[in-house]
Amino acid sequence: MKLTVVAVGKLKSEALRAVANDYVARIRRYVSCEEREVKGDRELQAAVPKEAFVVALEVRGDVLSSEGLAKSLEGWASRKKGSVVFLIGGAEGIPRALSAAADARISLSSLTLPHRLARIILLEQLYRSMTILRGEPYARE
Repeated sequence: MKLTVVAVGKLKSEALRAVANDYVARIRRYVSCEEREVKGDRELQAAVPKEAFVVALEVRGDVLSSEGLAKSLEGWASRKKGSVVFLIGGAEGIPRALSAAADARISLSSLTLPHRLARIILLEQLYRSMTILRGEPYARE
C-alpha cells in the first residue's frame, strides 16, 4: 500500500510541521507514505498520480468512523495498484471537477476546518487506521 496526501499550502508553523512529520514517520512503519504540498488548484490536480485511488476531503463527503476509515482504506488499497491519494484543498476547497472525478469523497467533520489542521487530523487518522488494521493498541474503539 502507498498513501499520498496532497495538500494546497505549506505547513509554515514549526509545531504543525513537527506533528505532521511525526505522523508520516509513524505511518511509514506500516506502508509507504508521502506528503506533497502544492501552491494551488492546478498543482493539486497535476500532483494526482495517474493510477491512484483518489479520495477528496470534502465537508459534504461520507462520514466514517475511525474503524470505517480503516476498512475503507484497506478496500481502496486493493484497487489501482495499492496507491491511495488524499486531496486537501485550500481556502476555497477542492475544485468541483477534481472532486467529482475522485473515486471517493470523505468528511473529517461537519465543521469547517482550516486546511492545515485538516491535514494533521487526516495524518493521525491514517496512522490510527494502520494500527486498527494490525490490531495494535493505539486505537481505543
